[in-house]
Amino acid sequence: MNRKTGRPDWLELAVGILLILLGFFTFVSPGSILTGLVMIYGVIAMITGIADIVLYVKVGHHMGLGPTVSLVAGVFSVMVGVMLLIYPGTAEWVISIMLPVWFIAHCVSRLAHIGMLRKEMGKGFAVSMAVLNAAGLLLGVAMLLDPVLSLISLGYIIGFCLILLGAESIARAFERRKYL
Repeated sequence: MNRKTGRPDWLELAVGILLILLGFFTFVSPGSILTGLVMIYGVIAMITGIADIVLYVKVGHHMGLGPTVSLVAGVFSVMVGVMLLIYPGTAEWVISIMLPVWFIAHCVSRLAHIGMLRKEMGKGFAVSMAVLNAAGLLLGVAMLLDPVLSLISLGYIIGFCLILLGAESIARAFERRKYL
């Protein structure tokens, strides 16, 4: 939520809504991962990356690892998005290798901000976001370790995680941020 106007952070809200929509579609139609929807995944990765870069710019004046991790994760997300948009035929490779790395980078970025979340939103919210992002981190590592298995169950797993990450982004859009 913008401290001066009391309005929600529209970029974070848009990311959350897009992640939830993409998550529902992926969960309902898991086979769509390797089809023409690669372009949508690319756009979502780019938007998420831009949101992480904007977060870095907003909190860049704070010292610590959190803002830097957010910048790195944002740049990586934009790179994955551009790759998906330019080379849609590489979807299987991207999904089996790059998407888990993107999940890992995004979850590490969010985990790096848990301290700020605890101050702003309370211990319960911070703990639930830590658990969610730790699960996403483990999911990313599991997908890297066994790409064939991850391709089989990937649609359901990713759909569920995208819905949860979208819910987190929407919650973050409405939080009161004293540190901005």
